[in-house]
Amino acid sequence: MTATFSSLLPMTFIGGGNMAQALISGWLKQGISASQIHVVEPAAATREHLSQHLGVTCHEQATSALNASGMVVWAIKPQVFKQVALSLNGMFPQAMHVSVAAGVRSDSIGRWLDTPSVVRAMPNTPALVGLGQTGLYAGPAVNASQREQVQALMQAVGQSIWVEREELLDAVTALSGSGPAYVFYFIEAMTKAGVSMGLTPEQAQQLAVGTFTGAAELARSSSESPEVLRERVTSKGGTTYAAITSMQEHQIERLIAQAMEAARQRSIEMGHLFDQT
Repeated sequence: MTATFSSLLPMTFIGGGNMAQALISGWLKQGISASQIHVVEPAAATREHLSQHLGVTCHEQATSALNASGMVVWAIKPQVFKQVALSLNGMFPQAMHVSVAAGVRSDSIGRWLDTPSVVRAMPNTPALVGLGQTGLYAGPAVNASQREQVQALMQAVGQSIWVEREELLDAVTALSGSGPAYVFYFIEAMTKAGVSMGLTPEQAQQLAVGTFTGAAELARSSSESPEVLRERVTSKGGTTYAAITSMQEHQIERLIAQAMEAARQRSIEMGHLFDQT
Protein backbone atom coordinates (compact mmCIF):
# COMPACT_ATOMS: atom_id res chain seq x y z
CA MET A 1 0.00 0.00 0.00
CA THR A 2 2.85 2.40 0.74
CA ALA A 3 4.05 2.25 -2.86
CA THR A 4 0.54 2.93 -4.15
CA PHE A 5 0.26 6.06 -2.05
CA SER A 6 3.84 7.24 -2.34
CA SER A 7 2.73 10.57 -3.82
CA LEU A 8 0.77 11.29 -0.64
CA LEU A 9 3.64 10.49 1.71
CA PRO A 10 4.69 11.75 4.13
CA MET A 11 1.33 12.79 5.62
CA THR A 12 0.70 15.51 8.15
CA PHE A 13 -2.34 15.75 10.38
CA ILE A 14 -3.31 19.14 11.71
CA GLY A 15 -5.03 18.03 14.91
CA GLY A 16 -4.76 14.68 16.64
CA GLY A 17 -8.21 14.08 18.15
CA ASN A 18 -10.48 11.04 17.90
CA MET A 19 -11.12 11.23 14.17
CA ALA A 20 -7.43 11.72 13.38
CA GLN A 21 -6.59 8.74 15.59
CA ALA A 22 -9.22 6.59 13.86
CA LEU A 23 -7.83 7.42 10.41
CA ILE A 24 -4.23 6.91 11.48
CA SER A 25 -5.04 3.54 13.08
CA GLY A 26 -6.78 2.37 9.91
CA TRP A 27 -3.94 3.48 7.66
CA LEU A 28 -1.29 1.84 9.83
CA LYS A 29 -3.22 -1.43 9.57
CA GLN A 30 -3.15 -1.06 5.79
CA GLY A 31 0.62 -0.93 5.73
CA ILE A 32 1.54 2.76 5.88
CA SER A 33 4.57 3.19 8.14
CA ALA A 34 4.15 5.26 11.28
CA SER A 35 7.37 7.04 10.30
CA GLN A 36 5.49 8.52 7.32
CA ILE A 37 2.83 10.16 9.50
CA HIS A 38 3.27 13.41 11.41
CA VAL A 39 0.73 15.06 13.70
CA VAL A 40 0.62 18.70 14.73
CA GLU A 41 -1.20 18.77 18.07
CA PRO A 42 -0.87 21.47 20.76
CA ALA A 43 -2.18 19.28 23.63
CA ALA A 44 0.72 17.50 25.33
CA ALA A 45 -1.42 14.62 26.62
CA THR A 46 -2.73 13.90 23.13
CA ARG A 47 0.77 14.03 21.65
CA GLU A 48 1.99 11.55 24.25
CA HIS A 49 -0.92 9.20 23.53
CA LEU A 50 -0.30 9.33 19.77
CA SER A 51 3.42 8.71 20.16
CA GLN A 52 3.06 5.85 22.62
CA HIS A 53 0.08 4.03 21.11
CA LEU A 54 0.44 4.72 17.38
CA GLY A 55 4.14 5.45 17.05
CA VAL A 56 3.70 8.54 14.88
CA THR A 57 5.85 11.65 15.10
CA CYS A 58 4.17 14.52 16.92
CA HIS A 59 4.86 18.25 16.86
CA GLU A 60 3.53 20.95 19.15
CA GLN A 61 3.39 23.28 16.14
CA ALA A 62 4.03 23.03 12.42
CA THR A 63 7.60 23.58 11.27
CA SER A 64 9.49 23.67 7.98
CA ALA A 65 10.36 20.00 8.54
CA LEU A 66 6.83 19.22 7.31
CA ASN A 67 7.13 21.14 4.02
CA ALA A 68 7.49 17.96 1.96
CA SER A 69 4.12 16.54 3.04
CA GLY A 70 2.21 14.95 0.16
CA MET A 71 -1.10 15.16 1.99
CA VAL A 72 -2.32 17.31 4.86
CA VAL A 73 -5.37 16.14 6.78
CA TRP A 74 -7.19 18.93 8.57
CA ALA A 75 -8.78 17.37 11.67
CA ILE A 76 -9.42 20.46 13.75
CA LYS A 77 -12.54 22.19 15.01
CA PRO A 78 -14.27 24.22 12.28
CA GLN A 79 -14.34 27.26 14.56
CA VAL A 80 -10.54 27.57 14.43
CA PHE A 81 -9.98 26.34 10.87
CA LYS A 82 -9.58 29.74 9.22
CA GLN A 83 -7.14 31.05 11.83
CA VAL A 84 -4.95 27.95 11.69
CA ALA A 85 -5.10 27.68 7.89
CA LEU A 86 -4.08 31.29 7.36
CA SER A 87 -1.18 30.85 9.78
CA LEU A 88 0.07 27.87 7.73
CA ASN A 89 -0.55 29.28 4.26
CA GLY A 90 2.33 28.32 1.98
CA MET A 91 3.87 25.79 4.37
CA PHE A 92 2.83 22.73 2.32
CA PRO A 93 3.52 23.71 -1.31
CA GLN A 94 3.10 20.23 -2.85
CA ALA A 95 0.33 18.84 -0.66
CA MET A 96 -3.20 17.78 -1.36
CA HIS A 97 -5.42 18.96 1.48
CA VAL A 98 -8.13 16.75 2.96
CA SER A 99 -10.52 18.33 5.46
CA VAL A 100 -12.68 16.38 7.90
CA ALA A 101 -14.01 19.55 9.53
CA ALA A 102 -17.81 19.78 9.35
CA GLY A 103 -19.34 22.68 7.46
CA VAL A 104 -16.15 24.36 6.22
CA ARG A 105 -16.50 24.79 2.44
CA SER A 106 -13.78 23.78 -0.01
CA ASP A 107 -13.61 27.20 -1.66
CA SER A 108 -12.96 28.77 1.74
CA ILE A 109 -10.26 26.22 2.49
CA GLY A 110 -8.67 26.79 -0.90
CA ARG A 111 -8.72 30.55 -0.40
CA TRP A 112 -7.20 30.40 3.08
CA LEU A 113 -4.46 28.00 1.97
CA ASP A 114 -4.05 29.46 -1.51
CA THR A 115 -4.45 26.09 -3.22
CA PRO A 116 -7.12 24.39 -5.37
CA SER A 117 -6.10 20.88 -4.25
CA VAL A 118 -8.81 20.31 -1.66
CA VAL A 119 -10.93 17.27 -0.80
CA ARG A 120 -13.64 17.44 1.83
CA ALA A 121 -14.38 14.27 3.78
CA MET A 122 -17.27 13.71 6.17
CA PRO A 123 -16.49 10.54 8.14
CA ASN A 124 -18.34 9.41 11.24
CA THR A 125 -17.24 8.01 14.58
CA PRO A 126 -17.66 4.29 13.77
CA ALA A 127 -14.41 4.81 11.86
CA LEU A 128 -12.90 4.18 15.30
CA VAL A 129 -13.86 0.50 14.90
CA GLY A 130 -13.30 0.28 11.14
CA LEU A 131 -16.98 0.70 10.28
CA GLY A 132 -17.08 4.36 9.32
CA GLN A 133 -19.17 5.89 6.57
CA THR A 134 -17.49 8.76 4.72
CA GLY A 135 -18.88 11.21 2.21
CA LEU A 136 -16.29 12.74 -0.12
CA TYR A 137 -16.24 15.79 -2.38
CA ALA A 138 -13.32 16.89 -4.57
CA GLY A 139 -12.75 20.25 -6.18
CA PRO A 140 -12.14 20.36 -9.95
CA ALA A 141 -8.36 20.59 -9.50
CA VAL A 142 -8.24 17.13 -7.88
CA ASN A 143 -7.55 14.54 -10.59
CA ALA A 144 -8.97 11.02 -10.90
CA SER A 145 -5.83 9.37 -9.52
CA GLN A 146 -5.88 11.55 -6.43
CA ARG A 147 -9.58 10.82 -5.91
CA GLU A 148 -8.88 7.10 -6.06
CA GLN A 149 -6.06 7.42 -3.55
CA VAL A 150 -8.17 9.39 -1.08
CA GLN A 151 -11.07 6.96 -1.45
CA ALA A 152 -8.81 3.98 -0.82
CA LEU A 153 -7.42 5.63 2.27
CA MET A 154 -10.87 6.37 3.65
CA GLN A 155 -12.04 2.85 2.94
CA ALA A 156 -9.33 1.65 5.32
CA VAL A 157 -11.69 2.77 8.11
CA GLY A 158 -15.01 1.77 6.52
CA GLN A 159 -16.99 2.65 3.41
CA SER A 160 -17.07 5.84 1.37
CA ILE A 161 -19.07 7.53 -1.36
CA TRP A 162 -18.37 10.51 -3.64
CA VAL A 163 -20.89 13.29 -4.11
CA GLU A 164 -20.69 15.45 -7.22
CA ARG A 165 -22.12 18.60 -5.60
CA GLU A 166 -20.58 19.94 -2.43
CA GLU A 167 -23.93 20.90 -0.93
CA LEU A 168 -24.77 17.18 -0.76
CA LEU A 169 -22.20 16.89 2.03
CA ASP A 170 -24.76 18.71 4.18
CA ALA A 171 -27.09 15.76 3.59
CA VAL A 172 -24.26 13.31 4.34
CA THR A 173 -23.64 15.19 7.58
CA ALA A 174 -27.31 14.94 8.52
CA LEU A 175 -27.55 11.24 7.70
CA SER A 176 -24.26 9.51 8.55
CA GLY A 177 -22.13 12.25 10.10
CA SER A 178 -24.62 12.89 12.90
CA GLY A 179 -26.33 9.52 12.48
CA PRO A 180 -24.43 7.55 15.13
CA ALA A 181 -25.87 9.89 17.76
CA TYR A 182 -29.38 9.05 16.59
CA VAL A 183 -28.64 5.35 17.01
CA PHE A 184 -27.12 5.90 20.46
CA TYR A 185 -30.18 7.96 21.41
CA PHE A 186 -32.52 5.16 20.34
CA ILE A 187 -30.41 2.56 22.19
CA GLU A 188 -30.50 4.79 25.26
CA ALA A 189 -34.28 5.08 25.06
CA MET A 190 -34.76 1.33 24.54
CA THR A 191 -32.47 0.57 27.46
CA LYS A 192 -34.37 2.91 29.79
CA ALA A 193 -37.67 1.39 28.67
CA GLY A 194 -36.34 -2.11 29.31
CA VAL A 195 -35.28 -1.11 32.83
CA SER A 196 -38.72 0.38 33.49
CA MET A 197 -40.19 -3.01 32.50
CA GLY A 198 -38.10 -4.81 35.11
CA LEU A 199 -34.83 -5.74 33.37
CA THR A 200 -31.52 -4.78 34.91
CA PRO A 201 -29.61 -1.96 33.21
CA GLU A 202 -26.97 -4.47 32.04
CA GLN A 203 -29.58 -6.81 30.60
CA ALA A 204 -31.48 -4.02 28.88
CA GLN A 205 -28.34 -2.49 27.33
CA GLN A 206 -27.06 -5.86 26.12
CA LEU A 207 -30.37 -6.59 24.43
CA ALA A 208 -30.68 -3.11 22.93
CA VAL A 209 -27.12 -2.97 21.56
CA GLY A 210 -27.28 -6.56 20.33
CA THR A 211 -30.57 -5.93 18.59
CA PHE A 212 -29.17 -2.94 16.71
CA THR A 213 -26.01 -4.84 15.80
CA GLY A 214 -27.92 -7.86 14.52
CA ALA A 215 -30.57 -5.87 12.66
CA ALA A 216 -27.95 -3.65 11.01
CA GLU A 217 -25.96 -6.69 9.86
CA LEU A 218 -29.14 -8.31 8.53
CA ALA A 219 -30.00 -5.14 6.60
CA ARG A 220 -26.45 -4.95 5.24
CA SER A 221 -26.28 -8.57 4.10
CA SER A 222 -29.84 -8.94 2.78
CA SER A 223 -30.90 -8.22 -0.78
CA GLU A 224 -34.27 -7.06 0.54
CA SER A 225 -35.07 -3.49 1.51
CA PRO A 226 -35.40 -2.39 5.15
CA GLU A 227 -39.12 -1.93 4.51
CA VAL A 228 -39.52 -5.58 3.46
CA LEU A 229 -37.40 -6.78 6.37
CA ARG A 230 -39.57 -4.77 8.75
CA GLU A 231 -42.75 -6.18 7.27
CA ARG A 232 -41.44 -9.73 7.66
CA VAL A 233 -41.31 -9.37 11.44
CA THR A 234 -44.52 -7.36 11.76
CA SER A 235 -47.34 -9.89 11.87
CA LYS A 236 -50.69 -8.14 11.98
CA GLY A 237 -52.11 -8.21 15.47
CA GLY A 238 -48.78 -9.20 17.04
CA THR A 239 -46.45 -7.42 19.45
CA THR A 240 -44.25 -5.82 16.76
CA TYR A 241 -47.37 -4.65 14.94
CA ALA A 242 -48.53 -2.93 18.14
CA ALA A 243 -45.19 -1.17 18.52
CA ILE A 244 -44.91 -0.06 14.87
CA THR A 245 -48.54 1.12 14.86
CA SER A 246 -47.82 3.24 17.93
CA MET A 247 -44.77 4.77 16.20
CA GLN A 248 -46.78 5.49 13.07
CA GLU A 249 -49.56 7.11 15.08
CA HIS A 250 -46.97 9.37 16.70
CA GLN A 251 -45.43 10.12 13.28
CA ILE A 252 -41.96 8.96 14.26
CA GLU A 253 -40.86 8.84 10.60
CA ARG A 254 -41.78 12.50 10.14
CA LEU A 255 -39.96 13.45 13.35
CA ILE A 256 -36.81 11.65 12.19
CA ALA A 257 -36.96 13.48 8.86
CA GLN A 258 -37.41 16.80 10.70
CA ALA A 259 -34.42 16.07 12.94
CA MET A 260 -32.22 15.26 9.96
CA GLU A 261 -33.34 18.42 8.18
CA ALA A 262 -32.41 20.42 11.28
CA ALA A 263 -28.93 18.89 11.14
CA ARG A 264 -28.64 19.65 7.41
CA GLN A 265 -29.69 23.27 7.90
CA ARG A 266 -27.18 23.68 10.72
CA SER A 267 -24.44 22.33 8.45
CA ILE A 268 -25.41 24.91 5.82
CA GLU A 269 -25.40 27.68 8.43
CA MET A 270 -21.97 26.62 9.71
CA GLY A 271 -20.57 26.85 6.18
CA HIS A 272 -21.79 30.43 5.81
CA LEU A 273 -20.64 31.36 9.32
CA PHE A 274 -17.11 30.00 8.99
CA ASP A 275 -16.71 31.57 5.56
CA GLN A 276 -17.51 35.01 6.98
CA THR A 277 -15.54 34.86 10.24
